[in-house]
Parts: sequence; structure tokens; C-alpha cells
Amino acid sequence: MSGRRRFYARPLLATAASIVVLTGVASAAPAATPAASPAAAPAASTAAALDDTYYKDALGKTGTALKSSLHTIIKNQTKLSYSQVWDALKATDEDPANSSNVILLYTGRSQAKSQNGGAVGDWNREHVWAKSHGDFGTSTGPGTDIHHLRPEDVQVNSIRGNKDFDNGGSAVSGAPGNFTDSDSFEPRDAVKGDVARMILYMAVRYEGDDAFADLEPNDKVSNGSAPNIGRLSVLKQWSQQDPPDAFEKKRNDVIYQDFQHNRNPFIDHPEWVGAIW
Repeated sequence: MSGRRRFYARPLLATAASIVVLTGVASAAPAATPAASPAAAPAASTAAALDDTYYKDALGKTGTALKSSLHTIIKNQTKLSYSQVWDALKATDEDPANSSNVILLYTGRSQAKSQNGGAVGDWNREHVWAKSHGDFGTSTGPGTDIHHLRPEDVQVNSIRGNKDFDNGGSAVSGAPGNFTDSDSFEPRDAVKGDVARMILYMAVRYEGDDAFADLEPNDKVSNGSAPNIGRLSVLKQWSQQDPPDAFEKKRNDVIYQDFQHNRNPFIDHPEWVGAIW
């Protein structure tokens, strides 16, 4: 990979600084109602309450034992269809300053919820763990898991494609602070940790025991269709340097309470990244 850059070479940008409020409404994709949970998840999101209940079987463990325990905990979830993801993202990624808009992951742009679809200027559903890495497509399961699905500008989503994550490259047009080259994509500073924690969630949630591939991060790029994504050493660095913020924490709560009823443990316990990898 050419033109490698280090994360600390650019100051961490506040998420709010990258938000631009857009106007204009386009046709919305068909709406769907999220699947009902067999039992409503409790509204507790404080660390102490979660540790006493949701995470109690994982506490005190490290390495493979921690990974296995977390897998057992988070695989118990309500699954959405791919069409239901549209409405879910309108809730999980709602702009705190404008309830009619969502915040796009890479651009940081605030855009009308109704302006979703496949046309230039629309936002669509970005698979942060690229769906070709493990060949799960948009199948119910990893292909519809909203812990790693985020709203993103159609063109920027296409530029990212199925590239692995790493530092370096040339600036991405229309997405200030993002960089890309032939084999990787570097997101803006304010969401680097978000990206890392979404990738590591997928590696714990999908372990090959539910008809889908065993997804694992590695320290490579150009992983192609293998059920791997990299670069692990960089993802770990990003997770440390961009800890969970209020937007990411609220998103985790909304997914848990209203949609899938499972959590991303690395948002609640960022230290578990180093405890496992």
C-alpha cells in the first residue's frame, strides 16, 4: 500500500464539526416494521446494570474464553430483513439536532431520512464489514445486522466498496477526512473507533455456528472474498484513539432496546478489544 499515513498525524475531529445540514426530499424506499422481540429488552444501559445482568457471564475472562462467552451472549438477537434495515437506520443514526435527518458514517453529513435509495446524492446501506468478505450478501443475519450497517452517501459507499481498513491513500472526493487507495479505506478521525468496534463485534457475533462463515479480523489487506477483514493492528489503534462517544453509545442502546435486542460489547467495554486481541 502506497502513501501510508499514521492516525495521530491528523488531530481528532469532533463529530459535530463534520456535520452539514442538508435540505431537500427524495423518494423513500419502502418502509417496513421491525420484527417484534419475543421479550422486550430492559432499558438499562449503565455499565453497572449491564454487568450485573447482560454481561455477568463474561466478567473476569480474557482471550478465547472472553470471546466465546461474549458470542454466547450477543448471538441471542432478533433478526431483521434487509428491507427492515431502512427504517432501523432512520432510528439508530438519527441526527440529535434534527429528528428528520440521519448522520452519514463517512461523510458526517446530516441528510433527510426520506432521501434514501440508490440515486446519486441519496444515502444507502453501507456494510462496514464488507458483505463479500465471507460471501454473506444481504442474507438475514450478517447481511442485515444493523450493528455494522450504517447510512452512507451512495457514491462514497461505492468508493469504499469492499476494501479493508488501513491508514493512508488519497483524499476521498465529497468526504473530507477520508482516504483511500487500491486496497484499503481510512475513515475520518471521528468515526475510526466506531468502525473498529463494528468490525470486532462482527468477529465475535459470527463464529461459523449458524450457517454463516466464521468472520475474523487479520493484519492484512486485499482479503477479497475470504471471511476476513483487516488491518487488525490499525483497528485496535483506532479503537484506543477514538473511544465511544455519546452518539455511538445511544446507537447501541437503540439497537438493544428497539430492534435486535443484543449489544456491541466493545462499545460498553472498549478494554475488551485488548483483552481478546
